[in-house]
Amino acid sequence: MSKLTREDKIEIYERRKMGETISSLAQAFNIRESNIKYLIALIKKHGYDILRNDKNRGFSKDFKLQTINKILINHESVNSVALDIGLISAGILHNWLSKFKENEYNV
Repeated sequence: MSKLTREDKIEIYERRKMGETISSLAQAFNIRESNIKYLIALIKKHGYDILRNDKNRGFSKDFKLQTINKILINHESVNSVALDIGLISAGILHNWLSKFKENEYNV
């Protein structure tokens, strides 16, 4: 997601609830429609608390490997797994996958 504030993200969610289109929100906040859709799904599933102000949330290597296995072994989609575990962006999970595939195992 682009550099949106917590308040921006809440505003996007509220405006969408009021019927504003995804494309108009993407244009108004200058972010991709896919990011708007992900943000809305994330807040819908986890509530506003998922938009915490602390920057870095640490994940153990084991947790990351279990998460990666959901995609590689269980064939779940990256977006659905990222939403389930409450990642602020599916891009984080894409990064974990890339590092795993590069054989770094330091995901």
